[in-house]
This record gives sequence, structure tokens and C-alpha cells, in this order.
Amino acid sequence: MVHLSEEDFGTYKNEPVRKLTWYTDSGIAISVISYGAIIQSIQVPDKNGVASDVVLGFDDIEGYVTRNTPYLGATVGRCANRIGGATFQIDGQTYEVAKNIGKDHLHGGILGFDKVNWHTTVDGNKVIFSYLSKDGEEHYPGNLITNVIYEVKDDELHVNFVASSDKKTVINLTNHSYFNLAGHDAGAEGLFDHVIILNADWITETNEGSIPTGRLLQVGGTPFDLRVPIRLGDAMKKGELLFDDNFCINRFSNKDLTFTARVTHPKSGRYLEVYTNQPGVQLYTGNFLPAPTESALVGRDGVGYRRHGAFCLETQNYPDAVNHSNFPNAVLTPGNIYDHQVVYRFGAEKSHTPNVMSV
Repeated sequence: MVHLSEEDFGTYKNEPVRKLTWYTDSGIAISVISYGAIIQSIQVPDKNGVASDVVLGFDDIEGYVTRNTPYLGATVGRCANRIGGATFQIDGQTYEVAKNIGKDHLHGGILGFDKVNWHTTVDGNKVIFSYLSKDGEEHYPGNLITNVIYEVKDDELHVNFVASSDKKTVINLTNHSYFNLAGHDAGAEGLFDHVIILNADWITETNEGSIPTGRLLQVGGTPFDLRVPIRLGDAMKKGELLFDDNFCINRFSNKDLTFTARVTHPKSGRYLEVYTNQPGVQLYTGNFLPAPTESALVGRDGVGYRRHGAFCLETQNYPDAVNHSNFPNAVLTPGNIYDHQVVYRFGAEKSHTPNVMSV
């Protein structure tokens, strides 16, 4: 059984921010808030039944409004990841969007979907956050109606991004949760001990600004080969600034959910599995969180978040897809529906007490 509760989470621009929490029989508790359609907390018991929060976040709305520059837990859009040169064309018309990361565009611009308070509807066990992004917002074309539908089934968090537009527009939505299965306060040392497997034979090659070149690179024989389980810390030592890369998921269908990744933390027994219908997933290991020599980002319970303190698995279309004809289509046309599904499955591998023979 799953129980859903609702409470206030402060206000934003004189509007109430809602917090909704699911509780499962296994002890998992997952909270989302209407501001940014954010995943605020995920409590998961370890192999001994001790629960810890496994996502980075803040205790109150002030933290999300004033300090959430890394997009902790946020719904990101209209276009997640990067658009090279902050420009694209649709039917011969050029659109210029905000240059908010060097000369390029990142995560929807200055005021993206992570910085608005979404309308909240509860339908049984589902929480539906809705937002109308008006024509010209952040210089994107079209009135875009977006729903983010959250639902907890047993120990799985189901997320469905659904959108439609009255003009052709670019769309690529994702959730930007930062996970650390050792606990949100475990830092880099906890992160390094995770074991990861990722279902991808290819990555998108990028330049020094993390903009795709249009080429796909095989992962075999490179640090990006995560097809066999490997300790995350060992994988990260194989190259500089690992990881912040789009992996091209091995898919058998463009509609069905595909196994994407499994990450485990052996000491706690906790694991996360990700399934999606999207073609790509961005593996990011918190490279741009504050360095050890910098002031920490103060998060939940006063914990200081720092570089490599968590990982992200952002299911998505390929970055800058609108500017590469060989990438999956990134343009939503009127009459069509954008339908992005992702499932996060949580659990813990139970510890076993060995049988001891008496003599």
C-alpha cells in the first residue's frame, strides 16, 4: 500500500507552495514540491532497515529559491542540457535564446521551468504539476502546456512529462535529481564507493564547451565503458572531469521503457534502477558543485554539499539535438504530444546472517 499526504511548503510570489509525500509499506518516503516540480526528498531504508535521504535538497522554499543554482531535484525545461551558440532554426526561422553558460544555452535559460511554481492537482495516487509556458518565454516559440505526473507504485517513482504546443518548438525535459545512496550527507567518499552499470554502447562526442560535435563515439576501450559493473570512483579516475556526458541508451523500441542504469551502494545495500523511453541519459557526478577549497552549498539539515557529492542520471534527448540532423528529433509540432517517461526503482539488498553449525 502507498499513502499520499499533502502539506504547505511556504510561499513563492505570494502563492502557496505545496509539498506532497508518498509513504510505502517498505519504509520508502518520497516528497515533491510544486515549486520547480522538484523532487525534494527520497528516504530509502538500508539493508538493516535504517532510512536515509538519498537525494540532495533543501529544508525550505528559501533554499530552493535563493541557492538552487545546481538545479537540485528540479524539472528542467523547455530544453534541458545545452543548445550550442544559444541559437536554433525551425522551418528556416532563427531563434536566439539566452546565453546563460558562456556563449551557449543551458537548462531552459534564465527563468526555466525550475524557477516557477506549478499548479498542483491530486488524482488518487498521482500528483500532477501543470505549467503554461507562454509564446516567447525565454525566447522559445509557441504556447507550451506541460504536465509533470508523479506517481509512486510500491518502491518505484514513476515520472511522466507530457507537453503540447500551438507552434513548432524545441523541447527536451528532464529531472535533475542528485543521488547519493550512502545518504545525502555522505559526500564524495560515499559517492566513490557506488557501483554502476549503464546500458550504452555510445556517447555523444562534445567539444570543450560540452556541446556535441554531431559524432557518436563507441565506449569500448574508453573510460565511458560502463556496460560491466564498476566502482564509480575507479571509473572517474580514468579521465579528467568525469562524468558529465550523454550516453546513448541501447533501445529495442522508441516507445517502451528500456533498462538504462543500475547503481548500488554495497555498504548500505541500497540500489537505484532507472528505466526510460528516452534515447539518452546524462551521467553527471557533481563536477561543478563547490570545490573543497570553496564555501559549501548548504543544503538539508545544514549539510555542506561539495564536488562529487552526488550523481545524476538525467534521461533526455541528446543535447543540442535541434542543431544536429542525425540526432533524434527535438522539435514538437502542433497536434503531437511530447511523452517522456522514466521510472526510478529503489530498494536494498538485505544482509544475510550465515548459518553457523553447532558442534
